[in-house]
Amino acid sequence: MKNIDILAIGDTVVDAFIRLNDAEVLKNSKGEDMLAVRYGDKVPFESVEVCNAVGNSANAAVSASKLGLNSALLSYVGGDQNGKDCLAELQKKGVNTDYIRIDGDKKTNYHYVLWYKMDRTILIKHEEFNYSLDEVESPKWIYLSSLGENSLPFHMEIVDFLEKNPEVKLSFQPGTFQIKLGKDVLEKIYKNTEIFFCNVEEAQHILNESTRDLPTLLKAFANLGPKIVIITDGFAGAYGYNTRENKMFFMPVYPHTPIERTGAGDAFASTIVSALALGESLETAMTWAPLNSMSVVQQVGAQKGLLTMEQIRDYLAKAPESYKIQQI
Repeated sequence: MKNIDILAIGDTVVDAFIRLNDAEVLKNSKGEDMLAVRYGDKVPFESVEVCNAVGNSANAAVSASKLGLNSALLSYVGGDQNGKDCLAELQKKGVNTDYIRIDGDKKTNYHYVLWYKMDRTILIKHEEFNYSLDEVESPKWIYLSSLGENSLPFHMEIVDFLEKNPEVKLSFQPGTFQIKLGKDVLEKIYKNTEIFFCNVEEAQHILNESTRDLPTLLKAFANLGPKIVIITDGFAGAYGYNTRENKMFFMPVYPHTPIERTGAGDAFASTIVSALALGESLETAMTWAPLNSMSVVQQVGAQKGLLTMEQIRDYLAKAPESYKIQQI
């Protein structure tokens, strides 16, 4: 086995993208956007596209591999055809699958993505796998993201591994369940995190804060332990805080028109971790990341648009003058 640069840990899923035109977006009593279709009727859909071996961590492993790193994925699939298809897809994309565990009694995670206009609503269901770290080769980085609701003991296993192997750096991009748990339950994860990623709305939820002031949110997460904090704000750009240098940065998006936004956050976060693993500065990493996000959202699914290093350099060479990182 080659030395692993990035070991991604998290659930692997199959995404079925169902393209809707006969729908609308309404506001509920809380002011939240709700996807609406006619109740009790037959609603036509335009198309369906199935994407194997996706999910936050799988996307990150594929992204890192495409950028030239040795990536591996620790995840679980069922003993069904979907599991076999996921395994084959990862291998085809250069991801080390030695840590993929196959549970013959379970089904592979399968999600339905309701795609309307530029955005999507995902119907999710995580199977309850018996998560265990077991024996793993120490990578340079662990990239931890979405896991099922029974995974809290597994998080503590990861904490133990990190404390015994302090040379291993942790990137934490929380998924649905980890966000729901909040900061207190995962206190030790946050304390052992090198770099943390979320978007503004997730930050407000985790911290139980109403403010959208980015410097305030960045500092609040830094107080939990991460050495670097990255918070994205959609088309408004991304913000980073390097606590070691006490520097904050803002990075605008690369001009583009998305067709479907799945995987933008995964592409952004994984590109930054890959750049750091390659020895680049945070400033350089934050300059690369929006390019991968921009490319991903112009394809269906989270992996089709992922860029190679050569493609990133090409985009940088023709970037507009406004595409520059700023210290704030």
